[in-house]
Amino acid sequence: MTHILNPYLSFGGNAREAFEFYQGVFGGDLTLNTYGSMGQGGGAGADPDRIMHGQLTTPAGLVLMGADSPSGEEMPATSRIMISLSGDDADALKGYWDKLSDAGTVAMPLAPQAWGDEFGMLTDPFGIDWMVDIAVGQEG
Repeated sequence: MTHILNPYLSFGGNAREAFEFYQGVFGGDLTLNTYGSMGQGGGAGADPDRIMHGQLTTPAGLVLMGADSPSGEEMPATSRIMISLSGDDADALKGYWDKLSDAGTVAMPLAPQAWGDEFGMLTDPFGIDWMVDIAVGQEG
């Protein structure tokens, strides 16, 4: 049996905006279900327009999932988890880097590293930390 491990991101009311941003970065098919559309929008202080579950599936096979915390509930504390994008498709990875870093804050510019790859780190406008590592072929 195959297993899949996907990042699941938490937002405090801006999941729709974040997922639309990620769709602009990675392309792909975006599905957004609101609390209201899932019959969960009632109650005092509830916001039926918040995202109960969002999923972006890209042509490259990347899958991001996430949701807004329900209205009136405290958003989970940010953990120090980073999402890592790595591989040898330099054009695609540099394209992701450019779009993420355009709107984000670069902590470490994408540049050649001692281990031979190009590597960089940033935080996107939604507070999600990213690492990008482009494997550079070794001559032999």
